[in-house]
Amino acid sequence: MTRVPRLDWLLLLAVLALITLGSLLVWSATSHRADLTGGDTTAYLRKQLVNVVIGLVLMAVVIAVDHRWVRILAPAVYLASIGGLVLVLTMGSTVNGSRSWLQLGGMSIQPSEFAKLAVVVGMALWVAERAEVRRGKPGGSIGDVVGMLAIAGLPGALILLQPDLGTMLVLSATVFGVVAVSGAPRRWLALLVTGAVTAAVAAVAAGFLKQYQVDRFMAFTNPDLDPRGAGYNVEQARIAIGNGGLFGQGLFDGSQTRAGFVPEQHTDFVFTVAGEELGLLGAGVLIALLAVVVWRATVIATRTDDVFGRLAAAGIACWFGFQAFQNIGMCLGIMPVTGVPLPFVSYGGSSMFAGMLAVGLLQNIHLRSVAAQPPRITQPVRVLVRSS
Repeated sequence: MTRVPRLDWLLLLAVLALITLGSLLVWSATSHRADLTGGDTTAYLRKQLVNVVIGLVLMAVVIAVDHRWVRILAPAVYLASIGGLVLVLTMGSTVNGSRSWLQLGGMSIQPSEFAKLAVVVGMALWVAERAEVRRGKPGGSIGDVVGMLAIAGLPGALILLQPDLGTMLVLSATVFGVVAVSGAPRRWLALLVTGAVTAAVAAVAAGFLKQYQVDRFMAFTNPDLDPRGAGYNVEQARIAIGNGGLFGQGLFDGSQTRAGFVPEQHTDFVFTVAGEELGLLGAGVLIALLAVVVWRATVIATRTDDVFGRLAAAGIACWFGFQAFQNIGMCLGIMPVTGVPLPFVSYGGSSMFAGMLAVGLLQNIHLRSVAAQPPRITQPVRVLVRSS
């Protein structure tokens, strides 16, 4: 009799529910947009379903791979992500002011999405290798921290050159989370925060940011400053979400969505479709599903004794958690517009592939930790005493 793998089924079901809901929202956001679909109302739905199928295959492959191969292949994955980021700067295409995309035939790839996973895996591998050398001695040394920052620094610099501030914000939060979980002293964490704030202020003062990026941050502080320009996205997003009320206007029936008033609604602003058409309750379910994914990633991190698995799972939890907060926050006007997708919900292949690879790694770590647990005793142990 074949045994069913002891996957984290709650994590898997939450991800599948998000994918299903996201596909419906993408379909709704594009079905009435002839300028996007060319009159084919299901064009983006079919494309997203192809992305989902590929993502599920990638997840299954990572689950099936022996954990030792995951560690062996980690450096190759990291170097491949660096190569992709370099190619973007040399031959990439510019979308919305950021040179972030590679055109491969009829497919567009965004290497920065894969760089998030590569940095998490690279940092986890670095600390794990040093932990094995220390043979049980406490981690979080200066060598651990400097090495992790160096691993994250190179792809981070390449992402800034695109420039892609949204991905850089998510990457920074992820790196901070991994460093914190690694056992780094609090003074190092405080120094990292201080350094990040100083670097951000210096970048603005030196004119490193482009004018459209400055306008976005100014619109975040005061959306009424330029309601038809930089503040337009946030203003329309708020109107759409406000239209939903408690129960929503119904799937495919959102007035703002049907009129196409919210820019990039099938990608960066897909949460506004949920808010308008499914209402507060539907949007709340979406947020709850995302919270389940982050929670299960955190649980997997706490239950494994493997250093690599613990840091990788914690990094993925930080990645998903902060990116979801950033995306939903910019739709609500509590975070600046930076153009990051909502994990498992927004349209796009790169985001879906990277996210499903990360879920596969979480399941891989979970299966290994389950296999390492001692077997449960299901029958009472009988002690036989032989009389003399």
